[in-house]
Amino acid sequence: MRLSNLADYAVVMLAAAVRSDGARLNATCLAETTGVPLPTAQKLVGRLSSAGLLVSSRGTGGGFRLARAPTEISLADIVEAVEGPIAMTACVEQGRHDCGLDHQCQVRPHWAAVNDAMRGALAGVSLEQLAASTPFVPGDVTAPRASNGVEVGA
Repeated sequence: MRLSNLADYAVVMLAAAVRSDGARLNATCLAETTGVPLPTAQKLVGRLSSAGLLVSSRGTGGGFRLARAPTEISLADIVEAVEGPIAMTACVEQGRHDCGLDHQCQVRPHWAAVNDAMRGALAGVSLEQLAASTPFVPGDVTAPRASNGVEVGA
């Protein structure tokens, strides 16, 4: 499985938002900070807001901020905000039956468990971990630290 550029850019933008220490941001600022093209940043801000990951405010001093703490936003949340439900195959999606093997497939009953495992793995990585100055290593006994010095997962 490979993330699309949009999902990757969304992670990069939200990690930059974490490092901004709660300041109100806008798409232009994030585009300049991250290198994400402005039209793409604007599109992603809309999707992330619609998914409840960003809260926006209008007017003087407006902009957006994270809707929840970085520890409460998972990689799965971000991917689903941009890509939709996490699914390795389309055959398990409601109403999708465009596979020629649909009626005789012996593997289809198992895809839901695979999808749940994939989502669980992505849900186990928080935005705080992704925004940390030290790379996140699953199972590492030394906890990475966020840019503000707070131990990730503490």
